[in-house]
Amino acid sequence: MKIYALSDIHGDTDAFDYALSLIDLTQDDVKLILLGDYIHGGHDSYGVLDKIMQLEETYGKDKVLALQGNHEEMAIYGTWPVSEEGRDDERDRIYLEWMEKLPLYHVEGNTIFVHAGIDEDAGDAWEFSTAEETFLGKFPAETGRIEGISEKVVAGHVYTSEISGDDRFHGIYYDGESHYYIDGMVHVSGEIPVLMVDTELDKYYTVTENGIWEIEPYEE
Repeated sequence: MKIYALSDIHGDTDAFDYALSLIDLTQDDVKLILLGDYIHGGHDSYGVLDKIMQLEETYGKDKVLALQGNHEEMAIYGTWPVSEEGRDDERDRIYLEWMEKLPLYHVEGNTIFVHAGIDEDAGDAWEFSTAEETFLGKFPAETGRIEGISEKVVAGHVYTSEISGDDRFHGIYYDGESHYYIDGMVHVSGEIPVLMVDTELDKYYTVTENGIWEIEPYEE
């Protein structure tokens, strides 16, 4: 199975369309996992939500899986409207009902997909010990080996430029141990990094229009 992961789209339909153009969802052994924060910040939060829901309808929710992010949580609890484009209560109701049903994490193969992170001190009990606010809003990002589990964590939420300490870096950050971070700060970079996991090989790749390369630790 090849699993593609995108995160932190933030209403940017152009960047989302471009990232999707690098993924062929018609293949039987392909799955797309979206890690949350589909809204706020861009010009078309409604457009991004419509596109995700259409992908689910076209390919099925087993093939296109959307997780909840902290911006969806804010919309659910009413602390931030669904879209900065103006309120549409009837339209918003449909989106909010959809958001409320989104899972907080997904495990497949040797990978934990989540918006922000897990309780790493809990070891193999992380599924039961991680609080919702950690799944959705863990900050700062942790790096290094997670003791007690073999899985890698793929997350968004924190800019890879911040994790790397390099304002010019907006690609996928791998710490060489247990973490891959994929929030490429779309409102600055204009791009959404595409990560691909080959579950049979247990390898992680960055996908671009110029090719697919195995991800090396950032420091290398």
